[in-house]
Amino acid sequence: MTFAPGTVLRVVARSRLGRVAAALLLVVGAFTGWWLHTSDTTGYPGGRTGFATGVSRGVYDRYGVLLRDYLGQHLPALKLRLDNSEGSIDNLERVLSGRDAFAIATADAVADYQGPQKSRLRGIARLYDDYLQLVVPASSPVHRAADLRGLRVGVGQSLSGVNLVTQRLLTGAGLDPDHDIQPAMLGVGDAADQLKAGRLDAFFWSGGLPTSALTDLSEQFPIRIVPLGDLAESVHQQEGGGTDAYRAATIPPDAYPKAQNSDTAVPTLAVPNLLVTRDDVDPRLVEDLTRAVIDSRDVIGAKVHAAQLVDLRTAVYTDPLALHEGARRYYTSVKP
Repeated sequence: MTFAPGTVLRVVARSRLGRVAAALLLVVGAFTGWWLHTSDTTGYPGGRTGFATGVSRGVYDRYGVLLRDYLGQHLPALKLRLDNSEGSIDNLERVLSGRDAFAIATADAVADYQGPQKSRLRGIARLYDDYLQLVVPASSPVHRAADLRGLRVGVGQSLSGVNLVTQRLLTGAGLDPDHDIQPAMLGVGDAADQLKAGRLDAFFWSGGLPTSALTDLSEQFPIRIVPLGDLAESVHQQEGGGTDAYRAATIPPDAYPKAQNSDTAVPTLAVPNLLVTRDDVDPRLVEDLTRAVIDSRDVIGAKVHAAQLVDLRTAVYTDPLALHEGARRYYTSVKP
């Protein structure tokens, strides 16, 4: 075969150019793969992850919203879908059923829970304490829980930690929760509305201090917080699950400045809140969430006072639940 002058040179040049281009494509491809790999530091699948909070206008609900906002800025790969619920027991069932990957629940509800898959529950962090609160109109004749006999009383929703501890408080006061009062299974927001409207005589609440629904109520309607400290021993005796979840506590005078007895501390009991998950949730996902919970304390605490009590030194104690592997990795990585 005969080539015109210069043809061989052009063919060779094109061949070399092709090899160079191919090499460049390989380099670009390798770099792109490396960049994508190193940029996706999470290592877990994308999409939304369910987080069960609690009743509307409760502290769980507000905490969940603020944590989601924090994650949106600092960990955009972890997208939380917030799910309102009846409370602690409902949250545990949601996690175990797979409807949600994360939830908040009180330690007494965890200890008392008897579902068949309970062994799959894992702890992520101890958050803050809930304070047991009995709210009545300022002019109410109720000055202790035993005075509730025959009255219309909000006892929390059926699957809430509020309802669990209310049963124990009423029993400790010598009252049959089903027959000696007129129980109304309401969340804190609805209970506050019913009390203000005169359709409820009192309601129990277990939540961080202050709870916005109670703050709002006290600014619109005169209320008083009834002491519950005298029931501590009875509640301890009723507690099951092999853990001592409750502790003696006081509601400080400034928790609800508009309440009638805001000039004195109110004796009561408190119970820890736990951030919980399931044993099969991705450890990398749990590790990132644990880090965010600790790092966001000051940001969230500026708006939810109870969150200021989240502390690295106590967060690791999630009794009665064992730590999830991802949470354990985080605490180990920051251990002095």
